[in-house]
This record gives sequence, structure tokens and C-alpha cells, in this order.
Amino acid sequence: MLFTPSLIHAAQQAELMDSVEIGLITCSPHEEVYSLYGHSAIRYRELNTGRDFTFNYGVFDFKAPHFISRFVFGKTDYELGVIPTDLFCKYYKSWGSQVTEQVLNLTNEEKAQIKLALSINLQPENRIYRYNFFYDNCSTRPRDIIANNLNGEIIYEQRTDFTPSFREMIHQLTARHPWAAMGNDLLLGVKADLKTSRSEQEFLPMNLLYDFDHAQIYSHDGSYKPLVKERRTLVPAGVQMVKKEFPLSPTEVAILLLLIFICIFLLEWKRKSCIIWIDLPVMLIYGLAGCIILLMFFSEHPTTSTNLQVLLINPLPLFFIPSVLRKKPATRYWQATIVLIAMFFVGGIWQDYAEGTEILALCLLSRCMSHIRNDK
Repeated sequence: MLFTPSLIHAAQQAELMDSVEIGLITCSPHEEVYSLYGHSAIRYRELNTGRDFTFNYGVFDFKAPHFISRFVFGKTDYELGVIPTDLFCKYYKSWGSQVTEQVLNLTNEEKAQIKLALSINLQPENRIYRYNFFYDNCSTRPRDIIANNLNGEIIYEQRTDFTPSFREMIHQLTARHPWAAMGNDLLLGVKADLKTSRSEQEFLPMNLLYDFDHAQIYSHDGSYKPLVKERRTLVPAGVQMVKKEFPLSPTEVAILLLLIFICIFLLEWKRKSCIIWIDLPVMLIYGLAGCIILLMFFSEHPTTSTNLQVLLINPLPLFFIPSVLRKKPATRYWQATIVLIAMFFVGGIWQDYAEGTEILALCLLSRCMSHIRNDK
């Protein structure tokens, strides 16, 4: 088969690679949630035979058991797949994505080495890998295959004015999807707000595209040459259908909830008693959501640990629900919650919280004040 590892050394295959082109393919984002960040792949093309394949490190089974939970906790396995390039382009054309190819400026020996590396990766025992959204994904894998099989080193253009955090880069691509952005921000911790290096920024295909355009190969013989020989548009940008989402933003929903909680607080102040049926769903929602955030501290995603939102959203309310049901005072819980809320607002100095969470903190604060007043 074409991509079965050869027993012939890559250097011995070099003379067969004159008619071969290898390029980095970049697909612009489209509106499905899993494609908001774009996609990268490697194109292998034989001009003399017409063979033309795309190596895609982004193959996954969305219907696999527990896919969402495994993805959240960093236990998702992706795999390398191969598809004819025309079918690959047809798929992205149907979504309105632009597909760009950067034909790499490679020697025959380097082409042979990349072909051999792809062939080895394609074997059943090698094709599956543990996916990590920021550090090991469909963009970083093609980059590493290319960089590790050059007879030299890739020299990138320095971008001292471009040091965004992981969170800032995600926000740029989820601007039209505030609820998706909120979901991401609820799970990401302090580390997602640190400045990133060039290699870390290349988890996004569009950043890798830029870096390759401005990179050179420093060969072992001391010469320099552009990494990209030619740039082509395989599929022009088309029309994308934007699905209607929930009409209110997270901030607007949070403000409505705060207004409701203020009305409840004033009613309880007048009646001099607390409405228990309000506290049960609030404590249950905060507590269950807090369990997820706490578990994310042990996720394989490095950026989900040290999430200061656990000060606000944590499992603590679950332990005091029985007291509320028995209508016993839980003054210590409400007092502790006020302290945690204060720490939560201080933590906002270091971490960019999910949209609307500060307003939700005020909702919970109103419940604390009402109960403490009533207990007194």
C-alpha cells in the first residue's frame, strides 16, 4: 500500500520524491461548536500519479460512550485518518470554510522522511493518541511531524507584540457564541490567563498558518530558505449558516436572576422569614456544578487546575441541604459563604471569570444576608 512503512531507508527513497508535494492545510472555522477553532492537516500529493491524500489528526467518534465527559476531563482519544484531498475539501466547502494549503519548501530527502513518519503514525498501534485541546491536537501534530523530519531547524519570526492568553484566543473565536464561551470559562483556571509562547499559540490552526508563512528553514549547511514555497487557496470562503442560539446572553440572564433575588430578599425582609423552597434549588445547582469544577482540578487538562471559581461554585451547599430541609439554622454555612464570595471577588484580580458569574455571586450573597438576618 502507498502508506505502508517501507523497509527502504528514507534517504534511499529521496530520488523517488521529485514529483511529490507536501503541504500544510488550514481550514478556517465554521459554526459547529467543535469547529469554532479551525483545523489543520497534512497534504501528500504525487504529481506524476495523481495520488492526493490528506492526513487528518482530528478524527474522533462523537457518538462514542461518554464522549463529552471524557473530553472535559482530558481523556479523549483522537486518531490519524487518511482521506482523498478532494473529499476533504468537499466537506469543508459544504460548511463554507476556506481551505488553504502552504506547499512546503522541502528537499526530496525531507519529503521521504515525512512520508515515512506519516506511514508509521498510520499504523493501528500508533494512529490513536490522547488528545489535549491546548497542547496536543490536530494543529500541533502536523507541525511536529514536519518540524521533526527536516534536515535543519525552523526559525520563526519573533512576535513580541503578540502574547495573548489561552482564554483571550478562545474568546476571539467564540465571540458569536457567548454560551459556549461561558462553558469554556467555567472550566478554565488561572493558568489559562497566563501569557503564551509562540509554540503554545500554535494550538490554533490560524496561528500556525501565520507562523509558517513567516518562517524559514535553517539547514545544516548553514543556509536559509523560506519554509513555505507556495500558498494556495483550495476552497474559497463560502457562506456560513449561523444557527440561532438562546436569545439572551449569560450576563442578561444573570441580571434577570439578580432582580428576582432582590425582590425575594425585600419580601423576606418584610415578612421576617426566609422562603426555604428558594434555597433548595439554588444550593443543589451550586453544589452539583461545584462538584464538576472541583473534579476538574484532577483533569488531564493542565489549564483547568487552580480554578478560583471554586470559591463561588463548590460542593459545600450539598452538605447543608438537610439542615435547610429540617428548617434548622445553618448560620455557619451562610457566614462561610460570605467569606468565600469575598475571596472570589479578590480572585478576579488573577483570573478572568466566566461571563455573569460575578452577578450570580451577588444572587447568592442576597440569600446569605437574608438567612443571617433571619437567624438573628
